[in-house]
Amino acid sequence: MSPSSGMPSGANEALPPEPATWEPRDPTVPAPPPRRRRLRRLLRRLFGLVVLLALLLLGGLVAGYLLVDVPAANATAVAQSNLFLYRDGTQIARAGEVDRENVSLARVPLGVRHAVLAAEERDFRTSPAVDPRAMVRATWNTLTGKGRQSGSTITQQYVKNYYLGQEQTLTRKAKEFFIALKLGREKTKDEILEGYLNTSYFGRNAYGIQAAARAYYGKDAKDLDTAEGAYLASLLNSPNAYDVATHPENRARALARWHYVLDGMVKEGWLPPAARAAAVFPAPHAVRPSAGLSGQRGYLVQAVEQYLTEHGIVDEKTLAAGGFRITTTLERAKQDAFVRAVEEHVTAKLDPERRPADRYVRVGGAAVEPASGRVVALYGGIDYTRQFVNNATRRDYQVGSTFKPFVLAAALQEGAQTQEGERITPNTLYDGDNRRPVQGWNGAVYDPANEDDTSFGDITVRAATDQSVNAVYAQMAVDVGPARVRDTAVALGLPRRTPDLTASPSIALGPATASVLDLARAYATLANHGRHSPYTLVEKIGRDGEEFALPADGEGQAVGREAADTTTSVLRGVVEGGTGTAALAAGRPAAGKTGTAEDDKAAWFAGYTPELATVVAMMGQDPETGRQLPLYGALGLPRINGGGAPAEIWGQFTREALAGVAPKDFDLRLMPGAEEPPPEAWPPDFADEVEGYEGPGGRRPGAPGLGRPRPSAPKPAVRDDATVREDARSRVERAPDPRQPGDPGRDPVQVPAQEAAPLPAGPPPSGTGPAGSAPAAPGQAGVGQAGDPAAGPGPGGDGPAAGPPVTDPAVTDPAGGPARPLSGPTSP
Repeated sequence: MSPSSGMPSGANEALPPEPATWEPRDPTVPAPPPRRRRLRRLLRRLFGLVVLLALLLLGGLVAGYLLVDVPAANATAVAQSNLFLYRDGTQIARAGEVDRENVSLARVPLGVRHAVLAAEERDFRTSPAVDPRAMVRATWNTLTGKGRQSGSTITQQYVKNYYLGQEQTLTRKAKEFFIALKLGREKTKDEILEGYLNTSYFGRNAYGIQAAARAYYGKDAKDLDTAEGAYLASLLNSPNAYDVATHPENRARALARWHYVLDGMVKEGWLPPAARAAAVFPAPHAVRPSAGLSGQRGYLVQAVEQYLTEHGIVDEKTLAAGGFRITTTLERAKQDAFVRAVEEHVTAKLDPERRPADRYVRVGGAAVEPASGRVVALYGGIDYTRQFVNNATRRDYQVGSTFKPFVLAAALQEGAQTQEGERITPNTLYDGDNRRPVQGWNGAVYDPANEDDTSFGDITVRAATDQSVNAVYAQMAVDVGPARVRDTAVALGLPRRTPDLTASPSIALGPATASVLDLARAYATLANHGRHSPYTLVEKIGRDGEEFALPADGEGQAVGREAADTTTSVLRGVVEGGTGTAALAAGRPAAGKTGTAEDDKAAWFAGYTPELATVVAMMGQDPETGRQLPLYGALGLPRINGGGAPAEIWGQFTREALAGVAPKDFDLRLMPGAEEPPPEAWPPDFADEVEGYEGPGGRRPGAPGLGRPRPSAPKPAVRDDATVREDARSRVERAPDPRQPGDPGRDPVQVPAQEAAPLPAGPPPSGTGPAGSAPAAPGQAGVGQAGDPAAGPGPGGDGPAAGPPVTDPAVTDPAGGPARPLSGPTSP
């Protein structure tokens, strides 16, 4: 008890007085960490934000569903044609009418329906009308650079095809989402699938499964089998790319897609494994174009459409819907000149009844302005209604030695050195012996053959270019680095996706299968001093008063000017005294290169003047099977090479296309050490022995452009460029002409109407045999040094065709006959 109050002391301790006001937290109790308090506040705010967003999204979905109505069908159902115009506004063609015939789902075989589902949406019967997860995934893949994907269900695609359009906008995508939701509730799965099959685009201007069945297989949809249905279903993914009739180079991709569809049918239980194993790819029929696209018109329309879709200006479906007015860069006068040149030098000479090889001849051509990149003329084939594949844009024939200038440009641009450490210039010496293995390559042994197995010995780069010496350029590709060669070719204008553009020594010989137009673009860059202007086929495009944007000008320096100009100076020698002399018919300064594909399946001439770059190719293809075939015997000649008809077409076309334009010389800025040295004079004693003989072209031995006779040693001494050029002109086919008049399938030999000069007394001109040897007897081939047979029929020649009209009036047949045709070296 407390003495003062008389109460127990424990009571005071148990009942402390209540505070009159609020007291702060006991300082002895630790407070929560500041970070934890901030985290709690942040989580509360985030939760509130998520709830708010969810409410807004739900409200937006409800509002969108209520506000967006199902519209009427879009204008695709009444599509217009497209109008294609020359640069001057005159009409090329009208094209693009939509081919459509709706059919009921009951008329589509069950196997075809299942093929479409296997290709587009395998769980269509059980899945909702929209797939948000797929849409999010597609958006993410697009944003992260994995390719544009639609993420759309069949219902959404049907909505886009029938009710909306193909534009890629958020507004259209939102409408598609809500309309698909409504259709999923208002229509059955069969109704949606029927609408999808009747509105989908299959290529060839065919909308719907019925039109596709007729366009590709010439039958009604009800008669399609499962394999055919699987191929048509494959086309839905990419109609243009998977049409193997128009794009044979994409056959592997189309087959892979076809297999994917059939395998999906097996996986879903729609196709028995035994039937899958027995399925054979059903090749579609050739295209049957409208008569309004006959002649060159169809090829031009096809090329322009391909340009528009490949450059993302207009997608295939929108373009096929029609209504576009397209002004191209093509010029009518130049287009007509191309047709005349091909007609005169090839078409008029074809006789398929007497010469079966003439049935295989195809011609493609393209001309590009170097400064602007505008394509001014294309030659796609004899007639679009007879040969549908466009020979100007196809990418399935080897370009041969027309690729070699890219190797030289790469060597000059990179400052490359030989294996001996010498910097490569046009005057650098290489070993041009036949079958010489390349040095410095770590891969398998590579020893390419020269034409007719000719060995050239030590030879300059300039002369090796004139004569297209494979051994030299294969080694040069290794010296530069095959990968650098490939990158230079791409920088100049070849597409990086060009088939067989591989980084190996063989790249120098042109196994790549670029198109004629691709090659013209690259040569135009060389003509433009190494500055690349992206090519264009379209000046402007519009529809309903709206102009569409064209690709921005991406002009840039592909290689340095000195490297490009030095390459041009070397290519001038090919035209002036090498394998491309037929191009002199252009009547103005020109540079170029010949080329021949493996087994003589194609022959090329690619060349340019300062104003125009043009490429011409002759190709061999079986009209029935589409198989590539050699051109031996075509046009009545033993062989076809780049220096023959292709160079002749080039010469005439260039002359007519530039008529009225004053000839202009090349303005070249050469690299140090690239100047052509003066020709080496012939020994005085030889000149005395042939006194009075002026040689080919009326020039005396020792004059510029001739050179000295070839020595008889097993390995020749260094030969100057003029000597090598004269060797090509003096190597004469000595065998009697087998083409006797009146023989079945043969044509009589045509010779120029001029008197041939007699052979000189004394030693023969260079290339006809060792010094001092007698000329070959009639009926025998003239032979030079060991391993260097005189020119004659053989695989892959680059020079003028072994027949008329390319002849040297100063060289006669050993038997005293008229002037004989020349030949040139190989270009596998």
